[in-house]
Amino acid sequence: MTARAADRARYDRATAHLDAPLAIVDLDAFDANADDLVRRAGGKPIRVASKSVRCRALLERVLAKDGFAGIMSFTLAESLWLARSGFDDVLLAYPSVDSAGYAELTSDPKLASAVAVMVDDVAQLDLIDRSRDGGREVVRVCLELDTSLKLLGGRVRVGALRSPLHTPAQVAELARAVARRPGFKVVGIMAYEGHIAGVGDSVAGRPFRSRAVRLMQATARRELAERRAAVVRALRAVVPDLEFVNGGGTGSVQTTAAEDAVTEIGAGSGLYVPRLFDNYTSFSGRPAALFAQPVVRRPGVGVVTVLGGGYPASGAPGRDRLPVPYLPEGLRYDPQEGPGEVQTPLLGAPADDLLIGDKVWFRHAKAGELCERFDTLHLVEGDAVTATVPTYRGEGRTFL
Repeated sequence: MTARAADRARYDRATAHLDAPLAIVDLDAFDANADDLVRRAGGKPIRVASKSVRCRALLERVLAKDGFAGIMSFTLAESLWLARSGFDDVLLAYPSVDSAGYAELTSDPKLASAVAVMVDDVAQLDLIDRSRDGGREVVRVCLELDTSLKLLGGRVRVGALRSPLHTPAQVAELARAVARRPGFKVVGIMAYEGHIAGVGDSVAGRPFRSRAVRLMQATARRELAERRAAVVRALRAVVPDLEFVNGGGTGSVQTTAAEDAVTEIGAGSGLYVPRLFDNYTSFSGRPAALFAQPVVRRPGVGVVTVLGGGYPASGAPGRDRLPVPYLPEGLRYDPQEGPGEVQTPLLGAPADDLLIGDKVWFRHAKAGELCERFDTLHLVEGDAVTATVPTYRGEGRTFL
């Protein structure tokens, strides 16, 4: 029996009393992945990206481990909810225009001390001030550095279109603007190098693309390390008591942690290890989050149909954004239909061994987005479900 076949047997036994569709997290794999992230971080704390987890119980579990500290959230409403729930170090990783949220933040000392918000433009400060509604608490501010690699005098750009702050001078100028403004304090800077951390460098069947990605990433790492160090020097000249410099992502933990300027690493997807993280040469993890769909039809030889399963992930549309049939091994989509909203045909010899009601296990393309499809996660240890916990959705929280 292969390791994957053994996992399938465990998951089927653990959930034999449960009807699919359902989602699980294998806690042995989750904990092993957490340990590997800590090892790769080389002693620097990891701030957990909540959008990659979207389950309070699992956020609490990982933050109880040595090597993890703080949360990187994705909306202001989520940040406030987490802070009210007892999480005392929340970095909002994206700018917000939530006026009601800012009114709440600036009126509550506990929330204001627990949450840092993202800013890359003076206009965002103006919006926060207009939203205060009498709130006088100091807003903790994190600046975001654009990490993109610019070549040929800026005519070629590699990386996400995020912050307009690219140079040390631009970052320092905004930091001075914040410092001059009552009611705000710069506490950190974040630089997420998605073109390094979030792009696999070993794509099966595409050796030339893989080599090109590795070359691009090597160039980008060198450029960013030099520029990030210069940015931090310039920022500390304005903000000597800067609390943190956040960088990285699951795919670049060890290289970002090696930079002296970086004080903490942001990561989250590496806990669940969705399918997009299969294509890296620098690390490998254990798939920890899976979902199961039931077999509802047997249309013919070598074919079964499961209920639903069409859960595409965000990003540029493509096959890499689709879930993949994972267990039993050897199943594939019908190219004429793909994964459907209410039914999904699956082809392959293993289909003939599946009966009506059997479970087919899938892996989602991106980590936390799976939790937008399920109210609960069944936590598996060995061959038993030891707990069932709500996702954000299960707690009635849909922040985006």
